[in-house]
Formats: sequence, C-alpha cells, structure tokens
Amino acid sequence: MMETLVSDDHNRRRIGELEKSFRPSRLQLSRDGRFLKGEGPLMKQGRKKREQKMFFLFNDILVYSSIIMNNRWYKNPKIIPLKDVKLNDMEDSDEVKHQWLICTPRKSFHVSASSGEEKRAWIENFKAVLQDQPDRLFAKSWIPDCAAEKCMRCLATFTATNRRHHCRKCGFVVCNTCSKGRALIQHINPNKPLRVCKVCNKTEGDENARPRGDSNHSEKTPSGDEHCPVLQL
Repeated sequence: MMETLVSDDHNRRRIGELEKSFRPSRLQLSRDGRFLKGEGPLMKQGRKKREQKMFFLFNDILVYSSIIMNNRWYKNPKIIPLKDVKLNDMEDSDEVKHQWLICTPRKSFHVSASSGEEKRAWIENFKAVLQDQPDRLFAKSWIPDCAAEKCMRCLATFTATNRRHHCRKCGFVVCNTCSKGRALIQHINPNKPLRVCKVCNKTEGDENARPRGDSNHSEKTPSGDEHCPVLQL
C-alpha cells in the first residue's frame, strides 16, 4: 500500500532514514524544498519479467530501486526528474491489472499496483507534482521478451543463435537480421547510435534524406517517434 507523509518533521525524518537505507553506499536525498509525497512497492515490467520495486515519489524526482529487505534496505536506485515524466493510463488485461505507463525521454516502462484503490492513490499523488510541459518525444516501452515467440518484423523463430533484440525506437522484439541497423535517437542518447529494427532504420534514413524545415516549411517529427499521451482519468 502506498504510504503518505503528513508533516514537515515526519518528512525530514523519513528522508533521513531513506538516505541510510541504500546499500552499498548512502543516497543523498535531502534538499531544501524537497518533500516525499508517498512511497510503496509496485510491480515493474522489465525486458524479461515483472519484478517488485520500491518507488519513492518526491515533489521533484521519482526514485525506484530493488528491494533487499522489505521496508529496510534497497539497492541500485534510479532517479528520474519529474520534469521529464508523463503518465499514460492502461486498461486491465487478463494478465495484468491496475497498471499505467511511466514515460520519460530515455526510457518508458509499465508499473502496476496491487489494487485499483492503490493505483488511484499513486495517480493522484503524481498529478499533484507533475509539471505541464511542451510537447516532446518520449521513449517507447519495450515489448517483453515473453510476449514474442517470433520476430515482430520478419516472423523468424527465435533460437539460441537467432536471439531476441529490442528496437530502441519502436520497442519491438526483433531477430538478428532485423536489428542490424543503428541510429541516433536524440531524446534517448544524442551521442551514441542505438539498435533499431529494419523498418525504423529505413524510416530514419528517409527522414534524414528529406530537406530540413525553413521559414516556409516547418520541420516534421520523424514518424517512428511517438508522443506519450498525457494521463486522462
């Protein structure tokens, strides 16, 4: 269940406790004006499986980490500035309920709560701290490995030698042959070419071959990059 704090003193004490609970080194979280809005475990969808992670929502950052000992020790914290976050609500499926999508420019991922009530509590706390921002590009969430028995481009069967790869532009699971392309994706990593599937690689090449926008023609957004919708509840 998501826990919320009710006083400044409780907030300062809890942040101090959190700083000491990360291993192997302490995580610096104390900062003037920073307030912990809520915390609790959520199931995060990874490339291979869903895992429980501990999430800490502050008024300016989102922190999530692996759990060593429940409510006591954590490791491998990831910190996301809230100015880079949008939410997208997700419908329940037979396999996963009470889920939503956390979108950032570099990485997007699904999380799910244990109940509808807990999901609503998280969403309300997110909505209270998320900032309005101009239209921008966000990373596509990856299709889990287990959801694709064959390449999502050529339908080749995956084997020990024909391995699964993820296109960093569309999130599809693709085979060796369909993932040979590399492209710069500015909102993910502007300095390092990333693996892209043959379809996105062709789209990227087509876009690069087009004239750039000028005073009479505005520059178009590449069709392979999609915007993450704002959460509407």
